[in-house]
Amino acid sequence: MKMKPAEFISLSACTMMLTALGIDIMLPAFAGLRHHFGLSPNSTATAQIISFFFMGQIAQIIFGALSDRFGRLAILRIGFPLYIIGGIAAAFAPSLALMLAARFLAGMGASAVLMATIAGVRDRFVGDEMARIMSLIFTIFLFTPIYAPFLGLAIMSVASWQMVFLTPPLFAVIVFLWSLRLEESLPREQRIPLSWMNIGQSVRKILSNRVFLRYTGVATFLFTALSSYVASSEHIVGGIYGRPELFAWIFAGIGLLMSMCSLLNSRLSSRYGARRSIRGLLVIYTIVGGILLLLTFMLGDPPGMLLFFSAVALLMALNLAIEPNTSALALEPMGDMAGMASSIYGTCFFFIGATLGSVISHWMVTGVFSLVCSFFVIGLLSLLLVYSDLRPLSRRSA
Repeated sequence: MKMKPAEFISLSACTMMLTALGIDIMLPAFAGLRHHFGLSPNSTATAQIISFFFMGQIAQIIFGALSDRFGRLAILRIGFPLYIIGGIAAAFAPSLALMLAARFLAGMGASAVLMATIAGVRDRFVGDEMARIMSLIFTIFLFTPIYAPFLGLAIMSVASWQMVFLTPPLFAVIVFLWSLRLEESLPREQRIPLSWMNIGQSVRKILSNRVFLRYTGVATFLFTALSSYVASSEHIVGGIYGRPELFAWIFAGIGLLMSMCSLLNSRLSSRYGARRSIRGLLVIYTIVGGILLLLTFMLGDPPGMLLFFSAVALLMALNLAIEPNTSALALEPMGDMAGMASSIYGTCFFFIGATLGSVISHWMVTGVFSLVCSFFVIGLLSLLLVYSDLRPLSRRSA
């Protein structure tokens, strides 16, 4: 039985939700985790648990080539077990080093699921329609940061942090079973034979496409700031501002605004096109980042808690509203190379972005200046990239 569009969007959101759930639900457990491994209460080492998960996304480059050869469903069948096994191993790891290795494995699984999902959407939709569908998917999956911290706190009230870590792989089992209803989106006649020559030709063709490089660069810059904030959010609220009891509420509130802004983008991209939308959103992003940087200079580091998190909420919301546009614009010219292209796209913005984000997180011991500065610089660099796209703009230009 063919899956209806509403069910496809819901399933796609749940598969992408595995990445968010594998992060957000664990953040309230970091204090207990530091105690378990004998770390300092002010240690930023727990941010690596998030960073290594993101870094596991480097496997997308492999899964992309495999998906263009064997189809999207085959990669989903590989990704789910890796995610589940890595999640279980991380919950019972005897040391932080082994936990980071398990988190990397879970990140590899998440990368396979995410890549196959995005490529599947690209197989079915293109341009502004893809941006609209991706925005709807993001709106659903962005409810994860709203409820996940509270769910983590609720679990910790009756169980240990290990049970918090086991929740994502248990949810993955349910989604895996649901995904068995999904039909293959890449016809056999459009699949690319798996050989070094074909892979090399595909990679060269993708990396020589300026449109792809431009919007992949924007996604990578923006994810740098996003990953740094998410990985350090528990430390910022509890360590830097000294209000750990407010963490779940702040994180959920920002998540709610992110979801609403992503839904707004589905309307903007439908009405004005992805390119017009991304330009306007980035202008607002850069202005907000610049104001926050100026106020941090004037008021000191860290700035007032209400000021800081109000600005961060708006910046994160804009960040997630922009992402569906960058993926749609980057992948639009890729055609039957969507699998490889989406894997390179995901590898760049996840692995490179998370690596740069971990550097920013490392400097946030007693203040937030490195994060605040990155917001403004990233906004400027992203604006330069999108305005260097000199193709004519139409009312519904992609």
